[in-house]
Amino acid sequence: MRQRVITAVVALLIFIPIIVMGGIWVDIAALALGIVAISEILVMKKKLLISPESVIAYLGVCSLILPNAWTSFLPGHLSQNFVFFLFVLMLLLQTVLSRNLFSFDDAGVIALGMLYIGMGFHYFIAARGLGLTVLLYALFIVWVTDSGAYIFGRMFGKHKLAPRISPNKTWEGSIGGSLAATILCTIFVAFYPIAGHSLLQMFIFTIILSIAGQFGDLIESALKRYYGVKDSGKILPGHGGILDRFDSLLFVLPMLHLLAVI
Repeated sequence: MRQRVITAVVALLIFIPIIVMGGIWVDIAALALGIVAISEILVMKKKLLISPESVIAYLGVCSLILPNAWTSFLPGHLSQNFVFFLFVLMLLLQTVLSRNLFSFDDAGVIALGMLYIGMGFHYFIAARGLGLTVLLYALFIVWVTDSGAYIFGRMFGKHKLAPRISPNKTWEGSIGGSLAATILCTIFVAFYPIAGHSLLQMFIFTIILSIAGQFGDLIESALKRYYGVKDSGKILPGHGGILDRFDSLLFVLPMLHLLAVI
């Protein structure tokens, strides 16, 4: 517990000033987080972190994370998504060059990981670009849902939510977490409105986003269970890896784009 608290405090002391400053600092942080996150998938797949496919994975995830302003130099017919597709083609080419030591299945897992992580952190940058309020709103949804689910689960949890995926999660905790997030985050946007959206809209969006965040958490739990690991990584002592800490946010942020908030 002491280690968890120390890690959390140190991480917040680094993370909060970065999101407050915004700009290039958030861009660099998102790129760094994305590279570490895709490396965690490579490790789970038992791939070398220095190899042709790993380098392609790092570049591919960065191609998606980069804010649009960074890729404005590209010719008009080359979109950011097409550049990402070129990296996917490189992964497929590696199956031939490696004589199937790197397989089509390997390429598929890494390509999906690049897309999942890359788009999530791309919208992390986009959210901060619209203002600190939007990013804080997304972060508060995740933090309050997680904390509420833990508290309500400990107090009232009896019915398992997904026992084969995450045995400690309960329906009571899940509902309690979403209820807490809906109340507290709606109060937040009442005091700090998000332009173009009414309070009723944000109330409804918060419910949707809180549920989406929990799905993100469960999906990452399923990924770890499939690969037989407790944590996605060890970069955050007591907390696991970057995917362990950002799994919910990687779902919430693209959903914010789907709901036309970012």
